[in-house]
Amino acid sequence: MIRDATAADWPAMWRFMAPIVAAGETFSWDQAMPEAEARDIWFAPPPGATLVAVDAERGDVIGTAVMVPNHGGPASHVATASFMVDRAHARRGAGRALGEAVIDRSRHVGFRAIQFNAVVESNTPAVTLWRALGFEVLATIPEAFDHPDHGYVGLHVMHQSLLDEPVRG
Repeated sequence: MIRDATAADWPAMWRFMAPIVAAGETFSWDQAMPEAEARDIWFAPPPGATLVAVDAERGDVIGTAVMVPNHGGPASHVATASFMVDRAHARRGAGRALGEAVIDRSRHVGFRAIQFNAVVESNTPAVTLWRALGFEVLATIPEAFDHPDHGYVGLHVMHQSLLDEPVRG
């Protein structure tokens, strides 16, 4: 089940977010980011949204996503999003459900496209999922991410139009 996150969800979210950030394998935040700073970044004001994936049987928060405008002003019609799923619940559909919800919400609030700015190229499950949901790799910035096991790897910039028809320029 996907729903809007509330402040009461934060402790459950941070329980799995903190180890993901600290691992430095898939997320480009400072690995020692303080909890309060992470919370401030993750809870987005409208038109952004913060979502959680909830285990339908137990009611536990098992994943989260934040969607915001990628830039301001004349570029604010393109969304960006970030995702984290509890590693104990990986590959059970929470990431896909969050991705689909972010695409739907982005389209609903009027974004024309979604751009992911930094998908770690060695994060094969994420790259595979985003491609399956219609994203394409526009570019790969070589050696832009210092992975703790693989060394310097690329960061993909991924994009999906939310328009029914392609934009004609």
